[in-house]
Amino acid sequence: MGCSSCSTGKDGQPRGCKNNGTCGTDGCNKLTVFDWLSNMSLPSGQKPFDCVEVRFKNSRKLFFRNTDKHQLSIGDIVATEASPGHDVGIVTLTGELVKIQMKKKKVEWNDDAVPKIYRKASQRDIDVWQKSRDREEDVKKRSRELAIALGLQMKISDVEFQGDGSKATFYYTADDRVDFRQLIKEMAKAFSIRIEMRQIGFRQEAARLGGVGSCGRELCCSTWLTDFRSVNTAAARYQQLSLNPQKLAGQCGKLKCCLNYELDAYLDALQEFPKSDVRLQTEKGKASCQKIDIFKGLLWYAYEENSINWHKLKVEQVNEIVSYNEKGKKVPSLEEYALEIIDDNKKEFENVVGQDSLTRFDTPKKRNRGRNRNKNKKRRNPKKNSR
Repeated sequence: MGCSSCSTGKDGQPRGCKNNGTCGTDGCNKLTVFDWLSNMSLPSGQKPFDCVEVRFKNSRKLFFRNTDKHQLSIGDIVATEASPGHDVGIVTLTGELVKIQMKKKKVEWNDDAVPKIYRKASQRDIDVWQKSRDREEDVKKRSRELAIALGLQMKISDVEFQGDGSKATFYYTADDRVDFRQLIKEMAKAFSIRIEMRQIGFRQEAARLGGVGSCGRELCCSTWLTDFRSVNTAAARYQQLSLNPQKLAGQCGKLKCCLNYELDAYLDALQEFPKSDVRLQTEKGKASCQKIDIFKGLLWYAYEENSINWHKLKVEQVNEIVSYNEKGKKVPSLEEYALEIIDDNKKEFENVVGQDSLTRFDTPKKRNRGRNRNKNKKRRNPKKNSR
């Protein structure tokens, strides 16, 4: 299933979406909600929920009230209330699940301030909407040139036209406060439309533009992630990751959101471990923690006088030594506990390809010229060889 905004090749296969995944067709849906109640009917006497979810460019979604009781389904293009004029979007969710989504987004479904749907979009509405969408790239390029000419420290990342083409929203990112009053005058004069400037964060910018992360998959923020939790370097420390900004930073320049995915599991596992700043009191001296293996439940300790030799201990052994120290007792040495651990020399990796080098085909093979000469002599003098 294709659309007028998806570019296709000569063979009819899709080559990409000009609207950055917002045309609403198969393969172009972003942040969609699966309607698992679509094949179920409402109880008798219950009226259908009169609010629907409408998606606009990129991941922007709003809720509208269907006051005129239009027969709407997922994928319908509708004209919605806007200020001023009207906007055009695609219905992404209907029915009782809209109430759950409104509760999740903290929107009161019985509030009179909820905007309403005017009508199903006519062909004229769709043509005006598509014409406005086609102007966005040129307008974005021109607006960036105007901002650079005025010397403003800001980056205009995206432009979104309203469905009727009377208004455009410019999304920008900036580190400090920007005085863009002169810029608005220049853009209103150049484009002859109403201008609205909206500042967004760097994470929101990456979510709107999309892209591919270092893992090889599409960005989580542009496909399914809706809430942006704060990420700090402590999440990397708990997971024992190297504090390398180039590896920990995402496309937005901030710390990757995926650092929080497994953080809770690490925190639960670390509850059984003693604190890293706890020193073990032994008769041979104090020992401090040098390394932790959370998955295997192992810790490495070394004496402060001899930090070169590390002793591997289990979590249970370390907790036992700590309990002795809390009672004012000292253990003889770490060697007595470290000797109880037997290294498992189990092979964890096996080269299934073989021991051949990957560059074995790069060097040309040497030919045995002497053997070839003897073969040629036998072919020339077969009788002499037979004697």
